[in-house]
Amino acid sequence: MKRRLFATVGVVTVLALSGCGGTDSEDTASGGSAAPSMSASAPMTSMSPSMTSGQFGSGCAAVPTDASNPGSFEAMAKVPVATAASGNPLLSTLVTAVKKANLVDSLNGAQGVTVFAPTNDAFAKIPKADLDKVLADDAMLKKILTYHVVTTQLSPDTLVGTHKTLQGGDVTVTGGGTEFTVNGASMVVCGNVSTANATVYIVDSVLMPKS
Repeated sequence: MKRRLFATVGVVTVLALSGCGGTDSEDTASGGSAAPSMSASAPMTSMSPSMTSGQFGSGCAAVPTDASNPGSFEAMAKVPVATAASGNPLLSTLVTAVKKANLVDSLNGAQGVTVFAPTNDAFAKIPKADLDKVLADDAMLKKILTYHVVTTQLSPDTLVGTHKTLQGGDVTVTGGGTEFTVNGASMVVCGNVSTANATVYIVDSVLMPKS
């Protein structure tokens, strides 16, 4: 009797273990709880730098992804804002204007500011004759450029509202989530870009202060 009992227990144990193994296989094949552990972690390794570090907007796709490129998000975060902009291919016209207005040192030396940075396409919206006139007038150029700099550092959560600029006027931001508009016309195309001393929101139109 003892031998028969031990044999019966052994058979039941083997069957139970086999049943557990079969359940795991079925779960894996049908996308059950056994498989998602790897697939759930996969998107994290394939996410772009813009997604992992908080930038947002369709324009972010044009920013270099190689961390060794001076225009990448990683490289921009390590240097002050004027230097950071000089490496970004979207902002070459802005950089030219900043240099012309002798604002490089002022912007690089500012602490805890927010910069609305117009893209090259934003400047291209301005008729060439008008743009050339502004670029030739240092006082006017400085007035326009400092109007793009808010005196406080704004995160996406605090971006909406009216904010004082270095020029002295106010800019008003509306929207929410990942869609923001500045002064009712200029859209943020790549937001929450970090530099060593500022947060940058790249916009699709040049902001013009009230005369």
